[in-house]
Amino acid sequence: MLIVGGGGREHALAWKLSHSPKINQIYCVPGNAGTASLANCRNVSMSSDDLEGILRFAEVQGIGLTVVGPEVPLALGIVDNFQAAEMAIFGPTKAGAQIESSKSWAKALMQEAGIPTAASAVFSDAAAAIEYVEQQGAPIVVKADGLASGKGVIVALTLEEARDSISKIFDGQFGAAGETVLIEEFLQGEETSVLAITDGLTIRPLLPAQDHKRLGDGDLGPNTGGMGAYAPAPLVTPELMAKIQTQVLEPAIATLRDRGIDYRGCLYAGLMITPQGEPKVIEFNCRFGDPETQAILPLLDSPLDELMLACIEQRLAKMPPIEWKPEASVTVVMAASGYPEKSETGKFITGIGKAEETGAVVFHASTKLKNKSLVTAGGRVLGVTATGATIKDAIDTAYKAIESIEFDGAIYRHDIGWRAL
Repeated sequence: MLIVGGGGREHALAWKLSHSPKINQIYCVPGNAGTASLANCRNVSMSSDDLEGILRFAEVQGIGLTVVGPEVPLALGIVDNFQAAEMAIFGPTKAGAQIESSKSWAKALMQEAGIPTAASAVFSDAAAAIEYVEQQGAPIVVKADGLASGKGVIVALTLEEARDSISKIFDGQFGAAGETVLIEEFLQGEETSVLAITDGLTIRPLLPAQDHKRLGDGDLGPNTGGMGAYAPAPLVTPELMAKIQTQVLEPAIATLRDRGIDYRGCLYAGLMITPQGEPKVIEFNCRFGDPETQAILPLLDSPLDELMLACIEQRLAKMPPIEWKPEASVTVVMAASGYPEKSETGKFITGIGKAEETGAVVFHASTKLKNKSLVTAGGRVLGVTATGATIKDAIDTAYKAIESIEFDGAIYRHDIGWRAL
């Protein structure tokens, strides 16, 4: 099988899929030092957005299943290419990936489907956007419309911050992703992530998770791609999950279908749960979340490859219920100095073997091998993941494991999972 991507999510996918008795060889494009360390996994030196090269490699190797991790190859149409070549691939087509690649497109879909979400307006001109926020007041949310690696959303607490954010986006802070801006009302409540798998007809949620977006303890500092996650999130009761299923997940898939889009793969709903216990969609993503995937997959008891194939072959309804370990899981991200701005790289990493003696699993995100030594290669470096009978047990093990890991300038939050406690 083939996994496209090279981050912590992809290491977690490769790790989970490597446990399947039906998979004897995994290739990762491009992978990282963590995927390279798996016994039956080999990295392929190729960019994850080299769509033609990846398809050629899959055809030559006779790959039976390809799984796409990041959003960019999905938005570029990798699934369309594989489908045209009659190769099995898990993920939505380019048309379906618009649910993440264009926030205004996704917002229109939500409104059409009657999915609860924040009031919003779309602008392609800075002056009009600034005039709108001055009418609405702060706090308010400013979003670059396109893909911005999870960093194109600014929760502006003051009008000055909102104006500044709009100006920076239109001045090219996020490149082409900021040619259009979405302005949304500020929602109050508690965030949660619900990742679901779908074959375009049936949609089944995975365990609810909570991500910690802010860089610093106490949810302070800039937004990041995610500094940690835990699952299952106690906030999402069975009653609330039933509401998310009927008010969010099923209408989304039905409306995509009404638009002629056959959406198969993972649908990620980023939700705000209001103080009244109602779910409102903040965003949809067209792929597995990162770092939520690292926290969710260690609890999955059902074979992941079989679930993915059922989605591709449109027979998810016939699959038995998804089974889970009756435990909790926590992932703490260790990042490089300077993250989320300009991160320092090339720092030697030690202690992962000792960390895993605690029972934790260390998922590599931005790592590479340099002269047989492990070094940092980006912002989010590692995701230290532990399971336990309770959230507290999992937290304790994850932080005990972190004590053994060292690299110069390492930063991490000390309060991952605090809401669950």
